[in-house]
Amino acid sequence: MIAFTPGEPAGIGPDLAVMLAQEERNYDVVAFCDQTLLLERADTLDLPLSLSTLPPVEFRGEFPYSRAAGTLTIHPVAVESPVVAGELNSDNANYVLNCISLATEACLAGDTSALVTGPIHKGIINQAISDTNAPLFSGHTEYLQKLCGVDEVVMMLAHNELGSTLRVALTTTHLPLSEVAAAITSEKLTKIIMTLDQGLRKNINIKNPKIVVAGLNPHAGEDGYLGREELEVITPTLEKLRSQGLNLTGPLPADTLFTRPNLLEYDAVLAMYHDQGLPVLKYSGFGEAVNITLGLPFLRTSVDHGTALELAGSGEIKTGSLKAAVEVANLTDLNRT
Repeated sequence: MIAFTPGEPAGIGPDLAVMLAQEERNYDVVAFCDQTLLLERADTLDLPLSLSTLPPVEFRGEFPYSRAAGTLTIHPVAVESPVVAGELNSDNANYVLNCISLATEACLAGDTSALVTGPIHKGIINQAISDTNAPLFSGHTEYLQKLCGVDEVVMMLAHNELGSTLRVALTTTHLPLSEVAAAITSEKLTKIIMTLDQGLRKNINIKNPKIVVAGLNPHAGEDGYLGREELEVITPTLEKLRSQGLNLTGPLPADTLFTRPNLLEYDAVLAMYHDQGLPVLKYSGFGEAVNITLGLPFLRTSVDHGTALELAGSGEIKTGSLKAAVEVANLTDLNRT
């Protein structure tokens, strides 16, 4: 069974949940969300929706999960303030985090096998916690890492195109560019590459992953003339990991690495920072790609887009990325059973 969290209630996440329910399914899914919110959004979209509430674990037995078109099973989580499509409200920030936390607990307990997440709005969550002592919220990936208590996770986006799959993983994620170089240490890079390699084997079923690693600097440092991170950190780390049997190429200049002949040779690209790798992937398949978190005790997938507040309740959204995220999660679910 797949857990699904729609994300920001004022955005298109509830729309995605309603539209997910419109097609007959061959898998079980439970949405962690507010019941009234979904019914109101379905009414706005003029789409049929019948909800069934998931009972506690001890009472489930042969509980018939809703698979028919126009139906959805939910684990009810109440919003804290009325929701208006397109209008952010910091009062509902805790609702968003509660949905994620409860779905994560279900995955950790083995009640669900994978987690699919809808888009959240980091700004409104941070606005809500700005007057507390809580650390800033930097995103799903880091939040799930904390909830699961794991040492390292990897953000990887994937897109199928013309019979091949482009996978781009990140060494650093949501960091200011001014902090990236200092964050790329041999220890960090080793953990990321090991997590990526193991995740490709376990979650994507690639037996001997071929990973190509981008350099940090222009022209991968140009032998030290344009930066020394390649010479002092990246190359020595890759050599050490190759000696342990990992199939690694690089560091290569990012501007020539992302060419089709190169990409066809590898199972995944490891970029050094967020905006080095993701613009290429999103240019290739924005709205159809899937965000995958590797390194958690379960597989988490997500849409590749944001909350699109201006489209909430409009009926004009595309569901390609959600379908891709569910497809990847569903394969994990089927492999477990």
